[in-house]
Amino acid sequence: MSNRLRNSLTVFMLVILTVSAFAAGYLTRELVNGRASSLAHADQNMSLYYEAWKLIDEHFIGTLPDSQKVTYGAIRGSMASLGDPYTIFIEPAAREEERERLQGTFGGIGAYISRSEETSEVILDPIPGNPAEAAGVLSGDVLLAVDGVLITAETSVPEIVDMVKGEKGSTVVLTVRHPGSTDPVEIHVVRGDILLPSVTYALTSQDPTIGYIRLSRFSGESGKEVGTAIQNLQAQGAASFILDLRQNGGGLRDAAVDVADHFLDGGPILYIEGQNKQERVFNATSETIAATEPLVVLVDGGTASASEIVAGALKDRGRAILIGSGRTFGKGSVQMVFDLSDGSSVHVTSARWLTPNHHQIDQSGLEPNIEVMVTQEDIDNGRDPVLDRAIIYLQENSH
Repeated sequence: MSNRLRNSLTVFMLVILTVSAFAAGYLTRELVNGRASSLAHADQNMSLYYEAWKLIDEHFIGTLPDSQKVTYGAIRGSMASLGDPYTIFIEPAAREEERERLQGTFGGIGAYISRSEETSEVILDPIPGNPAEAAGVLSGDVLLAVDGVLITAETSVPEIVDMVKGEKGSTVVLTVRHPGSTDPVEIHVVRGDILLPSVTYALTSQDPTIGYIRLSRFSGESGKEVGTAIQNLQAQGAASFILDLRQNGGGLRDAAVDVADHFLDGGPILYIEGQNKQERVFNATSETIAATEPLVVLVDGGTASASEIVAGALKDRGRAILIGSGRTFGKGSVQMVFDLSDGSSVHVTSARWLTPNHHQIDQSGLEPNIEVMVTQEDIDNGRDPVLDRAIIYLQENSH
């Protein structure tokens, strides 16, 4: 595999949007918009809450939080009593970032942004074909200011992200210094719809007949991205594939179904079991684009939720083997996401999902067919024994 691709898997960069990994991951059928309805009746025990808060109001020595913080705290506290780590409350700002992350697109300029370790300067790298490049931003430009607000050593990358992103069609003024120049230049960039890629891919350098696909999360665009990656790699000569789901904490269920569908010709991908043990099946279509090519899926303890749907389906159906450093996370519950009136949201666990062989993933995870030990020495020296083992497996079993 090329050094450029290896670096892209290890260097943290932001595409004008903070992309945080789903620590435990979550699965949602769809984004459910709309205002949550009020409770059907008032709970008499709420009077106890008001009684307690009245005493706090009268006697607390410190500064009381505003009513919004109190409300948010009450919601979190009541949801915590359910004992379910995935039924949670999300505040408006975090919900907006989550929505953009799952949609796979956002309003921005289309550039990578990073801070130099040597100089602490903020460096821009425009994505080809996007607004930043069209406006004149060059690779290696030093970002000095956004809309006249100076970028200092104390300005964090997430803060810069918030300054730069915005609605499609709006304009942001970047003050930059081009490589090799000392004079600042103002560049007016009209924001557009920017794809936030979830996929990187290439032929492996060890064997040009093996296509490598790394999927970082399951967004609304992931199915298309993986499909494009498969077809482009096939056109370049790939006869077998590695699908890397390590540290992929999940995302949208429908995206997981779409990704698995690329490798399966009909038959079940997963079953969902609801409140009354009612079962719903999600089947692959006959429109697969890689139905027979040898396939390995890479997993680890960070492979969760939607990633486990794909890994479990391909393993149960005999379509792929799993190679990894250990058991997957074990996130097999389904959350529905409801947006509230102020832009916050609640995620409510509403069902659990099962693999095609009716194996319950929740709290158990998936065991790799081939387990590979990864040492600290491997990590320190940039070695990837899991990927190396997958390449050897395909070379031994693809001919």
